[in-house]
Amino acid sequence: MKKRLSMILLAAAFALVIPFAAVGCKKNNTVVRINEVTHSVFYAPLYLADALGYFEDEGFKIELTNGGGADATMAAVLSGGADIGFCGPEAVIYVEAGGSDDQPKVFGQLTKRDGSFLVGRKAEPEFKWSNLNGKEILAGRKGGVPAMTFEYVIETNEVNCKLNYDVAFNMMTAAFESGIADYCTMFEPVASQYQAAGKGYIVASVGEESGEIPYTCFMAKSSYIKNNGDKVEGLLRAVTKAVKYVNETDSATVAKKLAPYFDGTDEAALKASVDSYKKIDAWVTNMAMKESAFTRLQDVIELAGELPKRAKFGDIVLTDAAQKVYDEIYK
Repeated sequence: MKKRLSMILLAAAFALVIPFAAVGCKKNNTVVRINEVTHSVFYAPLYLADALGYFEDEGFKIELTNGGGADATMAAVLSGGADIGFCGPEAVIYVEAGGSDDQPKVFGQLTKRDGSFLVGRKAEPEFKWSNLNGKEILAGRKGGVPAMTFEYVIETNEVNCKLNYDVAFNMMTAAFESGIADYCTMFEPVASQYQAAGKGYIVASVGEESGEIPYTCFMAKSSYIKNNGDKVEGLLRAVTKAVKYVNETDSATVAKKLAPYFDGTDEAALKASVDSYKKIDAWVTNMAMKESAFTRLQDVIELAGELPKRAKFGDIVLTDAAQKVYDEIYK
């Protein structure tokens, strides 16, 4: 945990001088800078909230940057390189354990299970987790929620395999294609594109196997939340409305709305990705995190050996704004 915190703080120092590249946004006078852990259809409601003008309705635009990992996303928040971080809540737990003058807090949860899919080199229509015995898997960064969730799945299924943590999160697919490991975990739309290109086969959903867990959340420093309550509530309202939209809209229509956010990805792959996430029930409707989910997250982190001290729910998570928004939209 100390090593993980040191990495976050070191990245924060670099983030003070290294600018992030914006993905794109609409015209408006007020900007909310969001650093996302990676760019994926897994986060479709975030992009749809922008595409449908929901952020604009709240009086601001978003500027999206890609951290390429939870450490970098939290570093951007701590350094002031981003207003809001969008990544796994474990990053907040690590910072809280190390102490902070301006403790980041989670104020909204979007995804409720792992969004990665296990991709192999051959088709396995009758896949069983025992198939991984003796195999090597690219499972993500050590200490990150994707890797820890996969470890949880392996442990509960009593699988004896090798997990490779040596490849950076954004380089995993390229490493797998070069011949490293027997399996690789991939988010959408990468997994569907990889399969469509005949390079590999999706054999299982990690999230479907692991069960519900607070996987990806919105967070900000306490000072930002205190001074920008209107923007925090506005973001929650916009994204909650977008979750409702995606759940009530056919995937082909959703794919057309997402296309501008995934340059070079065809709509068929986007539709397949949306279908995959709908199938595993990836998104929450109420963005207020539940304490039971937070407890399970810490169970997973503890199992991975990355949690020397458990955090208190109230010290890490704020739920009032998200609950208020949910009650408004689903009244």
